[in-house]
Amino acid sequence: MNYLIKFWFALFALCVSAAAFAQADIEVNTPGVAALKQSMQARHAQLAVFYASGAVGLAADGLVALRDASAVPLSARQTVNGLVAAENQDRKALYAEIARANGHPEWEPEIRNTFAQRWIQRAQPGWWVQSGGGWARK
Repeated sequence: MNYLIKFWFALFALCVSAAAFAQADIEVNTPGVAALKQSMQARHAQLAVFYASGAVGLAADGLVALRDASAVPLSARQTVNGLVAAENQDRKALYAEIARANGHPEWEPEIRNTFAQRWIQRAQPGWWVQSGGGWARK
């Protein structure tokens, strides 16, 4: 009986948490969010070439991934690896900053998932996106 009470309490807490998250402001614009967005936007032109070639794709976890290293000339691999690392660092920081700005750092995983879906939906035709563990060209 005690187990059943704990189960229902946990389920209730999860539902309340999900309902509360629905009210998160993912468009919040703090100085930290603005700086991260600016950094990401400045990097985007460099990454766009690699998105278009299929070397880099939008991963289902809200990050970017080097999808096909063979699509990158050997002389540019260090550059693309640096771009991917910097982009992922900024994305992780962005999700955390938005969660903190909403006063709920525990919402970071949900915010990350929301952004992952948005990035994939807004990907340009021809870019590679990850869905269900596999890669597909949009």
